[in-house]
Amino acid sequence: MNLITISWKSLQFNRLTFFLNVLLIAFGTGILTLLLLGSTQAGEKLKGNANGIDLVVGAKGSPLQLILSSIYFIDFPTGNISLDDAQDLARNPMVKRAVPLALGDNYAGFRIVGTDTSYINLYNLKLKQGRFWRKDFDVVIGSEVAKIKKLKVGDKFNGSHGLSSDEDVHEGNQNTITGILESSGNSTDNLVLTSIESIWNMHGIEKDHKQSGHQSKKEITSLLIQYRSRMSIVLFPMMVNKSTSMQAASPAKESARLFSLIGVGVQTAKWFALFVMLISAISIFVTLYNSLKDRMYDLALMRVMGASQLKIFMIIMLEGIILTGIGSVIGVFLGHVFLHIIGYFQDSPQARLSGFYFMPEELHLVAGGFFIGIMAAILPAIQAYRADISKTISIG
Repeated sequence: MNLITISWKSLQFNRLTFFLNVLLIAFGTGILTLLLLGSTQAGEKLKGNANGIDLVVGAKGSPLQLILSSIYFIDFPTGNISLDDAQDLARNPMVKRAVPLALGDNYAGFRIVGTDTSYINLYNLKLKQGRFWRKDFDVVIGSEVAKIKKLKVGDKFNGSHGLSSDEDVHEGNQNTITGILESSGNSTDNLVLTSIESIWNMHGIEKDHKQSGHQSKKEITSLLIQYRSRMSIVLFPMMVNKSTSMQAASPAKESARLFSLIGVGVQTAKWFALFVMLISAISIFVTLYNSLKDRMYDLALMRVMGASQLKIFMIIMLEGIILTGIGSVIGVFLGHVFLHIIGYFQDSPQARLSGFYFMPEELHLVAGGFFIGIMAAILPAIQAYRADISKTISIG
């Protein structure tokens, strides 16, 4: 019988204690796995979606809300801005690229975004099938929209007013799918893209209609800005906020603020998980130490029958390693499972987290579990190694 088998059978003598120790390790490791995967995915989504965007200009309100609605599509817009005012900003010498967005409708929870070819170029979007829109009510859908709703080029659907509800359906005009995007790993996978004119016409705003003697009635939701030079970083937002009825919000600044708010909760949960792991280590130590008293006579007999001190030492060490090894692997698995469940129930597909996401750092969590097992078992193992055979047998 090899050492691993002996250690495993020893652990089975008290199955309840074995189960509770594994559960503690699994719980702590599971929380750490959940936090690691969740925070990493959230960070990648924030970074990937905001890549190349220096500023977002929209209606006055919460800057964070403007960023969330215009880049990540997970909040309601702060309002609309005049098309004429937006075009004036786009022509500013400090602006290299200005990408217009018009929001307001959705299809089955996926947001319909009116824009132009500059949005395609901003994210370097590629078509998997079909072509981009050419006329009103032509739409191009993201890969996740096509996958989840089982749509193909040529299919038609009615959008709904609002950003999430499908109750107020636009009955008048149907959208025709002319293209499906390749997966890009950002929010565009969950969008329905079309021309801004389609959004206006869907809401009864005629293409060339103007209020007599006044500015155009047409509005958009926001502008995604790229600067022409570094000097614009300070001057342009200040000019927008002070000289216009609009507001300018920096994705980098607001994303950092969002992460700082989330970070407090993440750090608290991490410390709680580490505390659970510490309790687990103490519990394993107490378990091995107490069981050693009851098994000392059996271990002494093993010595008499030819087992070396090193083998006795390794049996106890392996018990701690097996306990924490099983708990760590189960914990990592449960971390993935629960993250996927959380993602499944998230309202916004753009921010959805996935359990099918793996990181090399997860191996560090498993290694940490083994380390805890070694630390918890080393003192009982040393005690078993130093045990006096003759004294133990005579007492037994």
